[in-house]
Amino acid sequence: MIEVRDLTKSYGLHKAIDRLNFSVNKGEVVGFLGPNGAGKTTTMKIITGFMAPTSGQVKVAGLDVFEDPVEVKKRIGYLPETPPVYGDMTVEEYLRFVAHLKGAERAKIPSLVARAIEKTNLGDVRKRLIQNLSKGFRQRVGISGAIVSDPEILILDEPTVGLDPRQVAEIRALVKELAGQHTILLSTHILPEVQASCERIIIINRGRIVAEDSLDGLTKRMSGSGRVVIRVRRAIFGLAEALGSITGVRHVAAVSGSVQSGQASSNGNGNGLGAVSQVAGEVVFEIETDGAEDTIEKIAAQVVGQGAGLMEMKSESVNLENVFLQLTSSEEQQGSNVAAGVQS
Repeated sequence: MIEVRDLTKSYGLHKAIDRLNFSVNKGEVVGFLGPNGAGKTTTMKIITGFMAPTSGQVKVAGLDVFEDPVEVKKRIGYLPETPPVYGDMTVEEYLRFVAHLKGAERAKIPSLVARAIEKTNLGDVRKRLIQNLSKGFRQRVGISGAIVSDPEILILDEPTVGLDPRQVAEIRALVKELAGQHTILLSTHILPEVQASCERIIIINRGRIVAEDSLDGLTKRMSGSGRVVIRVRRAIFGLAEALGSITGVRHVAAVSGSVQSGQASSNGNGNGLGAVSQVAGEVVFEIETDGAEDTIEKIAAQVVGQGAGLMEMKSESVNLENVFLQLTSSEEQQGSNVAAGVQS
């Protein structure tokens, strides 16, 4: 439904977005994720025809956004970051106005307005002037305006900004309800928003796409790893080296305890073990692994087998926040990820 090819937008020497390529299939809910200033809003404005690109092409439902702008706009419901609502209209008046602008059939407009009001729970304020509504209600009016013409495609830029927790939950439920009926591109920098609503994720940083996959797929591709934290009653001589020699263990480090011998060492795979050759008394180890269950079992068996006195063991998987921070923390980190084949 949406095809973006080599899309670039420059402001002088600064490139807000740089050769973006992605597509959104019919019925998909795709999260467009990135930090503030990454280029999300610029991309949304170009897709919806509100802004011209410097170069590249965008097609919506097979129509070129810049050759058939009117037809494209009929097929899109757009919620900008700041909803363009008119304060001197009532909620109903505004929604009727938007439906007319979108070219909806005159006979269907009353039912379309009623449906949009119901979906966004605006029934109690339908007769009130928009300028007298709270920020949260104005945001919901903006969402109503996006869906009032029952468009094929919804472009939602930060749809839950300014909403209280209950309203956020309602909008997330609405997005899930609209999935399948509409193709949805949801732009946000709020990670729970993506996890709650989206089937696929596109992460953009500094104007470039740095990752594109499902939530599960992205986490696996980015990490292929996990972290195990163990606390032992006594660290037997050579325990760190033994843990580091386990297939699937990438790094071992003592984060607390009394270090008796402080020479850094490595396992057979060349992975650094840190200064943990010999420790006296209780100690905590952080162990980076490949995330496999059998690796975790081998770690536990090694500790027990050496009589170190396993007191605590917990496994921590990589989540979306870890992936997001890893991809967007710096240009250097981004470059290493692209080199590793993360960019799609």
